[in-house]
Amino acid sequence: MAYNNRNLLRRIIEIQELTLEHTKKGSSQKWVYDNFIHPRYNISISTYNKYLSRNAKFELSNLNEKEKT
Repeated sequence: MAYNNRNLLRRIIEIQELTLEHTKKGSSQKWVYDNFIHPRYNISISTYNKYLSRNAKFELSNLNEKEKT
């Protein structure tokens, strides 16, 4: 079986949802990164910004569709 990045996409979605949850309450992305993301996931700020800009839900749905066919 070939490698796929399903777990990475799930992790990105989790990070995006966590960020969205806290920014809706008025927190900045920098604060969310410093207090939640970096201690738990141990990623750099540039990786965090790349994750936020990636459309992971769409990519995961495409991956699931490819597996069905």
